[in-house]
Order: sequence, then C-alpha cells, then structure tokens
Amino acid sequence: MKGWSLDKLPLAIELETIKVLKALPAAHAALAELKGIASTIPNQNILINTLGLQEAKDSSAIENIITTHDDLYKSELNLDAFKSLEAKEVQNYILALKKGFELIKKDGLLTNRTIIEVQETLEDNNAGFRKLPGTALKNAVTGEVIYTPPQDYEEINQLMSNLEKYINDSEMQDCDPLIKMAMIHFQFESIHPFYDGNGRTGRIINILYLILEGLQNLPILYLSNYIIKHKADYYRLLQKVRDENLWEEWLLFMIKGIEITARETIELIVKIKDLMLDFKHKLRDNYKFYSQDLLNNLFKHPYTKIEFLVNDLGVSRLTAGNYLNKLAEDKMLRKDKLGTGNYYINEDLFELLTKR
Repeated sequence: MKGWSLDKLPLAIELETIKVLKALPAAHAALAELKGIASTIPNQNILINTLGLQEAKDSSAIENIITTHDDLYKSELNLDAFKSLEAKEVQNYILALKKGFELIKKDGLLTNRTIIEVQETLEDNNAGFRKLPGTALKNAVTGEVIYTPPQDYEEINQLMSNLEKYINDSEMQDCDPLIKMAMIHFQFESIHPFYDGNGRTGRIINILYLILEGLQNLPILYLSNYIIKHKADYYRLLQKVRDENLWEEWLLFMIKGIEITARETIELIVKIKDLMLDFKHKLRDNYKFYSQDLLNNLFKHPYTKIEFLVNDLGVSRLTAGNYLNKLAEDKMLRKDKLGTGNYYINEDLFELLTKR
C-alpha cells in the first residue's frame, strides 16, 4: 500500500486479543506432544533428514521451484549420472536448514549473521542485504506491484538490527512466543532484506525461533505444507496487515498453522516409528548382519547406496554391497541403477513420505 511504512518492533498495538489467547493452548499442547514424540526416535538424524527433505521440497514449491520426490532423493545420492537444477536448489535448502540449526545450538542466539549464512547457503552466493533499489513484490498473474519493501540499504540494516534484537531479547515484548514468531515472520517478509531467497529463509527462521524458545529440540516443525494448502490466505493476510493494520486474523492463521502442522507431524512420526519397528523385527529375525546402525541408515536415507553404509556402519564396500544386495534380493529394498551406480530404495518409507 502506498504511503504505508514498516515500523520497528515492538508495535504499540494489542496483540493478545481474546481470540488469539483462546487459540494458543491447543497449539502449545500440539508442540509439546511433538517435542516428546520426536525424542523417542533413537537416531534423531532420521527425522532431521527425512522431514527436512520434505520441508525443503514444500518450501521450494511455494517459490515455484518444483521437483519430484524421486529427483530429490536421487540428488541426495550425488551420482554423476543425475543432474537436476531444481533438486540441487532443494538440496541447498536442507543444507541451509542444518546450518542454521547448528549455529543456534552453538550460539544460543538467532542473529543476523546466522540469517545471512542461511540465505547464502540457500542461494549459493554472498550478496548479503540488498544494496540496490528496485525490488518489488508483484502479482504472479497480473504483474501488478502488490508491495514495495524498504529500498534504502541503511534502512534495511536498521530494520534487521531491530528484528535481531526483537528475536533475542525477551524483554522487548512480553507476549507468547507463538505470537512473536508470527510477528517475526511478518516483519522479515516485509523487510525482504535479500535479493533472492527471502521466503525460504523466512520459513527457516520460523523453526529456528521455536527451537531458540525451547518449544522444539529439532528442526522438524515446518509450516510450508500448510502455507501451500492455504497460499492465497497466507498472502492475503500478510497484505491485509500492511493495508489495514489488521493483525488478529494473521496471528490466528499462523497459530492454527502451528497446531495443524504439529498434529500432522506427530502422525507422520508415529507411522515412521511403526515402520521402523516392523523393519527391525524382519532384519533381526532374518539377517545375521542386522544392526541398529543399518536400520538407522535405511530410514535416514529413503534412497541409500553402498557409500552411505560404508560411512555409517564402518564396513568395507564389498560388505556393504553384500548387505544391500541381499536385502534387495529378498524384496526388503528395491535396487535401481543410475548411470554406472546402483542405489536402493526403502519403498515403504518412500510411500509414507510421499502420501502427504
């Protein structure tokens, strides 16, 4: 909206309305349950990798970077015969997510340096905050300018410094962290500090903030699937705040998204746990080479290969190949070929992850 300007946080408005306060307990309960059930998976890299890949695909799809699950998992294999620019971009997303998670675990803060490193990993460049004017958000169909973010480099820096303080200083605004997450997301998307990757960076900031606040331990609560399903509402409500200063509907949308996504993620983790248990019994009962590390590998990588087993199990290539080929021969896995390399698919896990 012309004439509207982006104010620094906190805003002098009432955020904790009756409707918003009523929506919070269910979202918090779902988050607490998710945090608990995630801790019951023996190797948490399984969740970070499988759910992170799903989020990378969904978040990239919002920006019209489309890839199939098959291409995505093939790209993780790093086989020379497979090249997909879209899948590579999605792989960059999972790398950026893991980078952000490592940094906040180490620092206990979510700083602008971390945000910049996340975006650099996403976009594979080091352009930093926008220095040149000309950025505008347009309607993808009509080309009409919907919103013009701050254009001045100094203003962008000041707004991002304010946002950094708002994220990390709990005394700046005494309100529920889910409300703050929605505020942070709105503010970051409205500053639009980078030339590219703002949407995906903003969605990574969401989960990093929940971890920073102790509401989750792992980066597994992702709103991208919810945003895809309600994409028109997401953009409409963002703009409604800018045009009419109407915050309540935006806050309710984000809080509901957290609750729904947490419930869906709980359901998915339960199914992954059940499938792992079934695999464990079959492996333990029928194969002398069963180990927990082998089981973890088959669930960390929906598509695995000999090198992954060599690294995870500390066995020779010959031994790893024998294990995988025996499992493929017995229909526990499906063996496929790409170029000169073989890979092995956990079809039950693949089906589970692609049903969403």
